[in-house]
Amino acid sequence: MLRLLLISSSSVYGTGYLDHCEDQIKALFTSCDASRILFVPYALFNRDYYAEKAGARFAQMGLVLESIHTAKSVISAVQEAEAIFIGGGNTFRLLKTLYDLNLLDPIRQRVLSGMPYMGTSAGSNVAAPTIMTTNDMPIVYPPSFASLDLVSFQINSHYLDSDPDSTHMGETRDTRLKEYHEENHLPVVAIREGAMLQVKDSEITVAGTTGGKLFSSGEEPLDCPQGTRIDQLLD
Repeated sequence: MLRLLLISSSSVYGTGYLDHCEDQIKALFTSCDASRILFVPYALFNRDYYAEKAGARFAQMGLVLESIHTAKSVISAVQEAEAIFIGGGNTFRLLKTLYDLNLLDPIRQRVLSGMPYMGTSAGSNVAAPTIMTTNDMPIVYPPSFASLDLVSFQINSHYLDSDPDSTHMGETRDTRLKEYHEENHLPVVAIREGAMLQVKDSEITVAGTTGGKLFSSGEEPLDCPQGTRIDQLLD
């Protein structure tokens, strides 16, 4: 069974790190060994700091993280883990490192065989077929935009609705995603901060408090509030 928790952001306004998704995190990892969750900090530059921050927060939930960046063998770490959490940061840096360490296929194989997967922000972006709908700047150059391909649609984290009263003259997020569909065909699920996608095998549900939008080529965006079954809309 495919078990994914794809979170738009690790924090929302007025709450602490991972506070808004604690219940969903506990539910995802309830069936695995709580001391064998592998953390992937490659989206941030300071991996020691990131691993310490994430580890302390997971400890508050009774869970233990082991960071892959301290492992003797990153491939063995993936193969021996019971679950995996890929943290947020810069999506291009994250994907490049996964390529550099030859980790894409090992992670994909473990997750498709049933290992629970949690991602926040960039960690959610790389669960899609490509990272072409990330908001991040390409501060490094991965060999390809192709990523883990765990779901059949693109993901846009930290989605912001257009503000009709704004005086900003630059492109809105909706404009950027429409530009994506001028050249590409895959649907895009955009999730607002405070929202997440829960994937249980073929069932994909919007969770959290803020919802998201489904962007499909040639169609108007469809609002997806909490409880929406994305898989039914894609079908």
